[in-house]
Amino acid sequence: MHPEMRARFNADFTADKYAGLVQCVNTTERWPADFRMSETPIFLTREFSDEVQRAAHQIVNVLQTAEFKRHARDAVPQGWDVPNESPHPNFLVVDFGICSEQGRLVPRLIELQAFPSLYGFQLMMLHCLRESYPIVPRNWTSSFGGIKDEQYLALLRRTIVGGADPKHVILLEIDPEKQKTRVDFAATETLLGIQTVSLTAIKKAGRTLFYRRDGQDIPIERVYNRVIFDELMRRPDLTVPFRFQDDLDVKWVGHPNWYFRISKHSLPFLKTEHTSPALFADEFPTNQTVTDYVLKPLFSFAGLGVDMEPTAEKLENLRNPHEWILQKKVAYAEFVPTPDGPRSKAEIRMMFLWPEEDQTPTLVNNLVRMSQGKMMGVDFNKEKTWVGSSIALHEAS
Repeated sequence: MHPEMRARFNADFTADKYAGLVQCVNTTERWPADFRMSETPIFLTREFSDEVQRAAHQIVNVLQTAEFKRHARDAVPQGWDVPNESPHPNFLVVDFGICSEQGRLVPRLIELQAFPSLYGFQLMMLHCLRESYPIVPRNWTSSFGGIKDEQYLALLRRTIVGGADPKHVILLEIDPEKQKTRVDFAATETLLGIQTVSLTAIKKAGRTLFYRRDGQDIPIERVYNRVIFDELMRRPDLTVPFRFQDDLDVKWVGHPNWYFRISKHSLPFLKTEHTSPALFADEFPTNQTVTDYVLKPLFSFAGLGVDMEPTAEKLENLRNPHEWILQKKVAYAEFVPTPDGPRSKAEIRMMFLWPEEDQTPTLVNNLVRMSQGKMMGVDFNKEKTWVGSSIALHEAS
């Protein structure tokens, strides 16, 4: 998008430099990245950077209104409500497709979540990119609002650890060593001094949870929750020593209820200049063309269950149509020139942190996913290059 930086980067690019990036990412922490990293960042013009920041803030502002909160009141499925809900989520991420409209690139809302993203990994990714590609100027950054790396880290620590001893704070996940995002868990451990613990390794006594560390049972005060309820629902084989619905003496960071309250369930209620029409499947008007829409299950993660080619027959056969939405398709721009010929397209995730004592969330960083297929996932980009996980850089003001 920034033609000068794009031309400079592409002219300087070599396979050896990309190999250096991969090596840096895969050897910096105890776990490697189990997903493909793109060969390149994307370079934002000041105009696009300002617009995507404005778009993200507009959507986040809507999420804080009384009207939206009324819509979100019934979002948590029956039986999955967790006690002691926080007054606001600790994490907000807003995904925009980079689209072509009337001859220019614009951000268009795809999804949003009140759930943690790769907050640790993206900082590590930035450092590895700078090390591997000296052509990228040091004043080009992935953060927003003039936030420096040390300020970002301090805000991340304040959000997750708060005032607690890191020994009493854990990152909780299902079989963390098997997750594709485990490199982020390792980066978070290094940055914050907390430990990653499997859901099945927790112990419970009364209202207190414990984990094992250095041969001792350590009481847990704060849980950095990375358990995705969609996965938990699909794992009846798990033996979990507590229920999320128990009244526990822990602080959830972020609270599990927000996974449901701000999710694809929110899309029909968001109407800004950067959103596209979205409706619950049981409210889809018969005079609309269903093939102009994408069909998505409300609470799935990582693109699971998304149908790019819905039909009227498929809608009729949905078991619980109010648990699905239809979102108007958008035209992704193929805007990143590559050495192999095909241009890549991209989504940008705008990442907010919201410590419990702050009045408003802070936009801190971003994540980019690049593709040459009809979706961003690995299955649509096999044997392709200049696709995968990346980051967007813009010139610091």
